Amino acid sequence: MRPFLLCAIVWLAAATLVPPALAAGPPVILIVGDSLSAGYGLVPGQGWVALLQQRLKREGYGYRVVNASVSGETTDGGLTRLSRALARDAPAIVVIALGGNDGLRGLPVPRVRANLEGMIDRSRAAGAEVVLVGIRVPTNYGPRYTGAFQEIYADLAHRYRIGLVPFILQDIALRTELFQADGIHPNAAAQPLLLERVWPELEATLRRRSALPGQR
Repeated sequence: MRPFLLCAIVWLAAATLVPPALAAGPPVILIVGDSLSAGYGLVPGQGWVALLQQRLKREGYGYRVVNASVSGETTDGGLTRLSRALARDAPAIVVIALGGNDGLRGLPVPRVRANLEGMIDRSRAAGAEVVLVGIRVPTNYGPRYTGAFQEIYADLAHRYRIGLVPFILQDIALRTELFQADGIHPNAAAQPLLLERVWPELEATLRRRSALPGQR
């Protein structure tokens, strides 16, 4: 076999072994959320996830944001979809922002916890760091349920030692002018505030990664 032909075969074989995500370029931040992250009712580009991509560029972080959020999503659906997203995007960081629809439906707290645990476990097994974004349910669900639901996020963050945004709607939830007509979904004016809730924990993760050789 001619040397140049042998080299070509070896090069092609090696190329097929490179995962698509690695060949694609910048590391990925995968957002797995519900309508609050999917930009429900907003013009494309207005949501906090789109604003995140802009901020990363301004701050000099060479990451690409992939928004895998789906309006109406529960932790059941998020857990089901996550493995495919991890395989497709090979993210460096996974932001899990689910649970609000579970709470509004009154789903059992142990079920929500188990789903979030599964998502954290799968993300870390895929080599990604995790930031967990918490949500709270209205007080009319009763103190026992609302308290147990709120504790899920703090408990998991402590157990796994991951970044935690305790409540993404902090300082937003009671301001009616920051919501769309349905009174549920934040409007365009609220999106920069949502990003401000997430950014400190996400940036802390980015800084840890930037301290590693070859990362930024």
